[in-house]
Amino acid sequence: MKILIIGGNGTIGKTVSNHFSKKHDVLIAGRHSGEITVDITDSQSIESMFKSAGKVDAVVCIAGDAKWAAFDTLSEEDFYIGLKSKLMGQVNLVRIGQDYLNAGGSFTLSTGILADHPVDFTTSAAMVNGGIHSFVKAVCLELKNGARINVVSSGLVEDAVEKYEAYFPGHNPIPMKKVINGYVKSVEGKSTGKIIRMYDNC
Repeated sequence: MKILIIGGNGTIGKTVSNHFSKKHDVLIAGRHSGEITVDITDSQSIESMFKSAGKVDAVVCIAGDAKWAAFDTLSEEDFYIGLKSKLMGQVNLVRIGQDYLNAGGSFTLSTGILADHPVDFTTSAAMVNGGIHSFVKAVCLELKNGARINVVSSGLVEDAVEKYEAYFPGHNPIPMKKVINGYVKSVEGKSTGKIIRMYDNC
């Protein structure tokens, strides 16, 4: 398969990309690195990315920003960071990318545990994650040419413990192998419209 991975050089993306590259043709796109540069907040940039990549069998997004801060300090503009990047960025990858996906291809989006188990300072991020889950469950009913779509939702991953552990007291770090398997299940499996949760039932 030819797999386009957006955010393929990030903390999770690098591990996932390395795994898929053992069996598939992997093309990495990113905001600052990769074979193709892309800004997922910009629809024209997304269109240019797909034109450069050409037809693909799978699109995997492991990218997107959202503001982490106390609710009473969040401005309207702060909420728009997550809405434009992680939410609409991924929605637009599907909206535009469906024209570049080979028949029977798949989209895999990314969220996280905050949709189900939010912690302090994550109102915006949790809201965005929940929106993506609803989008995936609905859009799978309308995709054409046998296209599939799923979302992988991870908890605190092992490789990010040092950076984020303080935000997630008592959470069990998720082994990177387990995270990889979530993406493998979506890309190489047959399911669609699924939220693939890679964390304990907290």
